[in-house]
Amino acid sequence: MAIKFLKNLFTGDSNEKVLLEMNQVVNEVEDFSNSLSKLTDQELRDKSKALKDKFEQSDDPSKELDSSIVEALSLIRESITRTTGETAYGVQIKGALALHRGQIAEMRTGEGKTLVATLALYINSLIANSVHSITVNDYLARRDSQWYAPALDLLGTSIGVIQNDRSAWIYSREILSDRPTYEHLREVSRSEAYQANIVYGTNNEFGFDYLRDNMATTLAENSQGPLDFAIVDEADSILIDEARTPLIISGIAQDDVSLYPRFAKIVPSLHAEQDYIVDLQHKSISLTESGIEILERALGISNIYAPENFRMTRYLEAALKAEVLFKKDRDYVIKDSQIVIVDDFTGRLMEGRRWSDGLHQAVEAKEKVKIQQESITYATITIQNYFRLYGKLAGMTGTAITEAEEFNEIYSLEVLVIPPNRTVAREDYPDLVFRNQTDKWRSVITDVQEKYQIQRPVLVGTVSIETSEGLSSQLTKLNIPHEVLNAKQHQKEAEIIENAGTLGAVTIATNMAGRGTDIKLSDEVKQLGGLHVIGTERHEARRIDNQLRGRCGRQGDPGSTRFFVSFEDEMVKRFSPDWLSGMIDKLVDDGEPLESKQLTSAIGQAQQKVESYNFDIRKHLVKYDDVTNSQRAVVYEQRNLVLQGQNVKETVTEMVHDEIDSLALQYLTNIDYDVELFRQSVEQITGDLESKDLNSSDKQKFDELVEEAKTLADTRLEILNDEFGEDLRRRTEELILISAIDATWVEHLTALSELRQGIGLRAIAQTDPLVAFQREAHDMWDQYRERVQNTVARQVLRARIIMTEPQKTQSRANNQTTKDPARNSATKDDLTTPIAATRAERRRIERQQKKTNKARNGRASTS
Repeated sequence: MAIKFLKNLFTGDSNEKVLLEMNQVVNEVEDFSNSLSKLTDQELRDKSKALKDKFEQSDDPSKELDSSIVEALSLIRESITRTTGETAYGVQIKGALALHRGQIAEMRTGEGKTLVATLALYINSLIANSVHSITVNDYLARRDSQWYAPALDLLGTSIGVIQNDRSAWIYSREILSDRPTYEHLREVSRSEAYQANIVYGTNNEFGFDYLRDNMATTLAENSQGPLDFAIVDEADSILIDEARTPLIISGIAQDDVSLYPRFAKIVPSLHAEQDYIVDLQHKSISLTESGIEILERALGISNIYAPENFRMTRYLEAALKAEVLFKKDRDYVIKDSQIVIVDDFTGRLMEGRRWSDGLHQAVEAKEKVKIQQESITYATITIQNYFRLYGKLAGMTGTAITEAEEFNEIYSLEVLVIPPNRTVAREDYPDLVFRNQTDKWRSVITDVQEKYQIQRPVLVGTVSIETSEGLSSQLTKLNIPHEVLNAKQHQKEAEIIENAGTLGAVTIATNMAGRGTDIKLSDEVKQLGGLHVIGTERHEARRIDNQLRGRCGRQGDPGSTRFFVSFEDEMVKRFSPDWLSGMIDKLVDDGEPLESKQLTSAIGQAQQKVESYNFDIRKHLVKYDDVTNSQRAVVYEQRNLVLQGQNVKETVTEMVHDEIDSLALQYLTNIDYDVELFRQSVEQITGDLESKDLNSSDKQKFDELVEEAKTLADTRLEILNDEFGEDLRRRTEELILISAIDATWVEHLTALSELRQGIGLRAIAQTDPLVAFQREAHDMWDQYRERVQNTVARQVLRARIIMTEPQKTQSRANNQTTKDPARNSATKDDLTTPIAATRAERRRIERQQKKTNKARNGRASTS
């Protein structure tokens, strides 16, 4: 603290200094906006177009925008005033400047972050090909895209929206639907939505579209385009809370799922402490000798850790975690006979998400629902590495400063705290701490009753679905009408939260608590003291508690908050200091709460401990993923070059030559100098050779033999070009390259995943697991490249294009009448999957094709 004081004494508070520097821009924007108010709508639109044209002609558009920032901000500010009647405050302009500079703007709840984002999105759309607004759910994406859309539309800025159900939309001035939040949206293709100047959607959809684009087999299948600039709303939720969950596109694997029910029956017979030990802090379980013996007897094996049984340990670990650590209506719900994950931080259902490493299957076995096959990863990326792809990234949230270190270290983002427009009038009472949960809940219900009797609205925050429903049951018995907002009732989220500030309203909510939705108060409610917020448990992260507090006291409204804590709460049990429990036993009688600054401080320290622990996990995750990320970048760049048709012929020829060099090193440099094996291996690349080819046994002619093999391969490539036409042959080579890269990449990702799971054991041998992972992943990368080369070399000369008679006729006509590549190029549907076919296989395929044509002709003649 002393160091920070001295630093501020000599340099001034850096946050305050930046805000003071922004005052000049704010004043200039307000003055410039006054002059714009005299213009017609068309003149305002023309000014916007002129500004964009100027930036397009500039050698440095970003620098040009910075010099014209006052005019750009004034245009969108004036347009918002005209279309909505709202005028951006000075602090909102400062928030927009922070976003434009690529910072996290911390703004209190109710300060108009949607307007702030609109200002920054517009000015950056003037110079960027792609501007994205990232939200936490589909509802907010639809709502926010239309909120200030009239202002953006007035300035000629188009707006797109992407949704979780793969639908995509464009904003239209006309009302097209009576569905709430769809009124002005016209459905379009995904690629058309991405062509809009500004695109709204969730982080998952943007991330998955990036992965899908990099699985495409033609450029026409790509939709997302460049990643120039993004603003992440609720940045702490997306960039931090969800950072531990990678985005994965997967397919069904063929692993045996029949063992999961077997383990699900055995595990409940084990007893805590006696048969297994639970580490709550690290959420891990270890079997005791007694537990191992019980398990081995039940499975009928002598040693579960023997090499032949090593796969069993994976099922065992998953079953133990599912039984002991993962609870229904807290960690997951059962919906339509399926296990659906509940997000730890938001309380929302994570539809379509599945736990990895067999955990999801273990939970399915535990709950006796259908066990779905495990998956194989086709493409994956972490949230951290996806958002680091953007040229410029910014974010907004009401709670960022506590995570400033992580934002800076992982994303190179600074946090700027924007002051509220009006002074906060909310009163935050000290925590009430109880010895047990029974006393705590009794006191919570009493507080709700007292507020309900005077008709003051109450919002009660809970940490799980289970506790929200338990409290609801108690209030029902007391005839207190109330609403429950959790993952099971998320469809009514906006409606419930909007009404939470009305007279006599009692609302129970999990962490979702309507982020992004205003709770408006009537004058009568304000006179009663405003909304009262009750927290029933401290969350692992302080900012989640701060978000709950922030539901009241918006824009200078009155309000109050109080947290009720028990020493039986999970977070307190896991991370509070040992002396705290003893202190409570001495100072607190049963049923009586303790209100102490020292106690509140101790709980805060426990939260900091959890935050630090979780930060280390996320930092650890990103270090491992950085290894995969560097490899992923190379693979995706190779794919894009192939799809663009760049150097395809040269790449294929180089791979064939390199593979021949590898064969020469294998067979022609050892003592045996085996020309016959070399010849047979080359034949796998080129197809059948004539007896005179590659027949020299003279070791002195090593180089000549290798060159002869390469010449034979080159000649056969030219023959294929002549036979099928260069354009069709090029498309075949593209498909061979893409399929080889993709298939080998999937195998590589699987191998990396398996390596990652077991690498922690290297620490036992005094080896840094991360260093070991980096080294072995590099070796595996070399093997990946060799396998791609091997596959391409053996397919490119042996693959055959199978065309129907009409296609053959069209192909001949194209070759005779035009050299236009667009007309000669084959689409994905024109070709079969390239295969390394032997001569016999080709004859069989040709015979089958003749039968098919004959049958088709027969059907045609009888119709």
